[in-house]
Amino acid sequence: MNKQNKNIALKNKLINLFEENKNLIFKNEPQYISNLRNQAIEKFNQLGFPTTKMEGWRNTDLTKALSKNYNYFFSSIQDNVNVEELFKCEIHNFDTDIVSFLNGFYVNGDSQLKTMSDGTVVGSLTKAIEQYPEIFEKYYNKNVQSDKNAFVALNTAFAQDGLFIYVPDGVEVNKAIQMVSIINHNENLFIQNRNLIILGKNSRLTLVHCDDSINQQSSFNNSVTEIFVEENANLDHYKLQNLNNDSTLINSTFVHQKSGSNASTNSITLNGGLIRNDTFVKLNGQLCDANVYGVYLMDKTQHIDNHVFIDHAEPNCSSNELFKGILDEDATGVFNGHILVRRNAQKTSAFQSNKNILLTDTASIDTQPFLEIYADDVKCGHGATVGQLDTEAMFYLRSRGITEANARLLLMYAFAAEVINKISIKPLRDRIDDMVKKRLRGELSICDKCVLHCGSPEKEIHFDIDMSKI
Repeated sequence: MNKQNKNIALKNKLINLFEENKNLIFKNEPQYISNLRNQAIEKFNQLGFPTTKMEGWRNTDLTKALSKNYNYFFSSIQDNVNVEELFKCEIHNFDTDIVSFLNGFYVNGDSQLKTMSDGTVVGSLTKAIEQYPEIFEKYYNKNVQSDKNAFVALNTAFAQDGLFIYVPDGVEVNKAIQMVSIINHNENLFIQNRNLIILGKNSRLTLVHCDDSINQQSSFNNSVTEIFVEENANLDHYKLQNLNNDSTLINSTFVHQKSGSNASTNSITLNGGLIRNDTFVKLNGQLCDANVYGVYLMDKTQHIDNHVFIDHAEPNCSSNELFKGILDEDATGVFNGHILVRRNAQKTSAFQSNKNILLTDTASIDTQPFLEIYADDVKCGHGATVGQLDTEAMFYLRSRGITEANARLLLMYAFAAEVINKISIKPLRDRIDDMVKKRLRGELSICDKCVLHCGSPEKEIHFDIDMSKI
């Protein structure tokens, strides 16, 4: 069976699965959500899975991932699970409220939806539909592109659970919220997470989103996150990805900003078979500021694809993109950055940069920074580089008694550190710093504990370098 036929076969299987299980998918939900699902499955039927013949996917081939046999579940398959017995995810000196999802479903032991003393609501998306129908209906599916994006349409049709956060106007959430999404099953799973994050006017939130696998089983996670940042609100968003080499993650994030808001999102990709991060940011009010960062460290035959689209719809806004990658062995990568400055968006400041290091002749990266500008009073720039480790810097370090292996590690770490240093929370920055060092030394892989807590908190990772010689 050729590639196209395999894609069509899976598409038809999913459409039949939807039609045969409507009673489970639509269970106890409002009619407008069922209507959205029906519209979305029709759109998915029209679009089909993307192929390499499409411009946005020409360097990311999904054939292998889509040809596997997957199992689909419409309710939690592991109730009453103590997630901490499976997976520990803590960051030393970083106090967070942890919300856990196992194989796509909320599994926290307490109530499915928690209202904090400041009015912030955190928990299961499914429960939020019941308890906060007015908020949910106002925001849900209002900032996605299901009419153009097959995976978003598929998620809208099938989504069963995910993270719901609502921060009321004027509330600054002092404790970060940490979403831990774990895949651990003895069968290949097709998972459809849907997350809805709402920051009210003049509010503040830090969100850490961890995607991890525990075993080596194949999985396909099609995740969609909608984020609304209302007037003068502030969001710090971190995505940590450490998945096995048989996993596929399609991660679509939509950020909608209102006047005076600030949003920063940072993707740290350390492992995964095939990962695609689609980030869409719309600056829909004046004096917005958006920062989109990413660092990816890939090896073996791993594939990473970062697509970023920033829509400057209003004047006097700024955006900044910085993505840096290190690819080893036969790893492949894609970066596609698109900044749109609309005719009305005068006084726009927008900059974009993608830098890559290839450690072997067989590693490759396709990078496409792109500016589309219709306003005339703007400051915009973009750039991309692909190269190897600096030979002059290597010579300098070697001349000061540093071994070749440590010199390579030091140069790679210094390259990645520019993005790591964008992390504003020191305990989180320190832990990710340790993770990156481990990854560069080849020590970090998925295991039976969270990568944020592998080893004791006091154990730090050091390069064997005498800094006095530099």
